[in-house]
Amino acid sequence: MENQSVLDTDASSGNSEMGLSTKTRGYLLEAAKWARILAILGFIMVGIMVLVALFAGTMFSALSNSIADSPVPSFPGALFSLIYLAVAALYFFPILYLYKFAKGIREAFQGEDEPALVRAFQNLKSHYKFIGILAIITVGFYAVSLIFALVGGLLASSF
Repeated sequence: MENQSVLDTDASSGNSEMGLSTKTRGYLLEAAKWARILAILGFIMVGIMVLVALFAGTMFSALSNSIADSPVPSFPGALFSLIYLAVAALYFFPILYLYKFAKGIREAFQGEDEPALVRAFQNLKSHYKFIGILAIITVGFYAVSLIFALVGGLLASSF
């Protein structure tokens, strides 16, 4: 049985000039279409997050003024806006990488441009790297929060 690489450039196997089989090209084009849809939805969500951040400060200020006599401390609207803007900025970059991947795949196959294909996969790598690092940071944050909660619970129960 002969192993045939996906990147084999044998013309008899139906491969393109870039060395990808027709089936592989189809899968990549379909993945690029879905990546583009997800990226566009991501950009819309980033826009909504920015709008919420801009108007949340005003809403929190109005809310804190209306319940000034409340014993519950109010959350500063400006702080909420800054946190939401920071989250939107963090979310923007992996979405941009995903969009560049989708656009690069389409351009690479339309013009049989191998450097565009390489750039597209570099953007996909950057997307996954960003998401992976963010996930590691999030898990670490949760672990530290859990430790603080357990220590706080133990200290509170000892009094």
